[in-house]
Amino acid sequence: MEAQALHIALHDDSAGYDISPARVPLAVLRSFARDVDDFLRGSALDVDTSTLDVAVVPGSLAVQTMPLANPGLLADLRRLASSELIDGVDSKRRGVVERWQKLARSRRGVAVRIGAAFLPQPITISADTDYRADDADQWVRVERYFRGEIEEIGGHTRSNAHIRLPDGTALVVDAPREFLRDDKVNRLYKPAMLRISAEYNVVTRDYRQARLIEFVEHDNRADESALKRLMARGTRAWADVPDASAWVDELRGGDAA
Repeated sequence: MEAQALHIALHDDSAGYDISPARVPLAVLRSFARDVDDFLRGSALDVDTSTLDVAVVPGSLAVQTMPLANPGLLADLRRLASSELIDGVDSKRRGVVERWQKLARSRRGVAVRIGAAFLPQPITISADTDYRADDADQWVRVERYFRGEIEEIGGHTRSNAHIRLPDGTALVVDAPREFLRDDKVNRLYKPAMLRISAEYNVVTRDYRQARLIEFVEHDNRADESALKRLMARGTRAWADVPDASAWVDELRGGDAA
C-alpha cells in the first residue's frame, strides 16, 4: 500500500467551548499530543515521530501527518475501521484507543476521529462506540528476564530504557531516575540482561506497564578450573564402564551394535 496521510482530530466542547488551535486547555493539548505520538509509533517504535512533519488543522484540535507507509500502522487502522473489537491491534495503539474510549464516555461532547484516504470512512471513537478488547481480563503480573541491546536510556520527562530484543521487536521499560543516575556502567548500544516486572496477557502474549527491577550482570567466560573439576568427576564416575555407548543403549532397551 502506498503511503497515506492521516488526519487525527479531537472534538471536545466539554469545557463550554469548542477547543481549537486558537483556544485549548494546556492539559488537553499535552495529553492529546502524547496519545497521537504513542498511536503512531506503536509498541515497536518503528515510526520515527521525531522527524515527522504535521500540520495543525483549524476547526478542532487536529493534526494532519505527512504520508506514512508503515504496514503495521495501516493494518491497525483497517482493523479499527472494520470492528470495535481491538484484540488484534498493536498493544500500544490499543491502549491509546482504550484511553480515548474511556475519555469519550466520561465527558460529554468528546470524540476522536481518524481519517485517511484508504479508509472507507473515518474511524470515530465517541460515547456511542464500544472499542474494547475481549482479552481485557487476561492480564497477569509477572517477572521476566530479557536479553537485548539497549538503544536508548534515560529521558527528560519519563525515565526508561529502550531494548531491542533478539527477534527485532522493541521493549520499553520504565526505570526509576535515581537507579539510572547511580548506575556506573555505560550500557548504551551494548547487550544486557534485564529483570523486569510487567503485566502479561496470556492470550496475546503482549506486555504492558513494564518496569525495570535490575540489570543482571552475566559473564559468558568459561571457568576453566570448574570445567576441569567436572571433567575429573565424570571420569571417576565412568571409570568402571568399559563402553559408554553400549551402556547407554542398554539403558534405552536397545541392542548395542
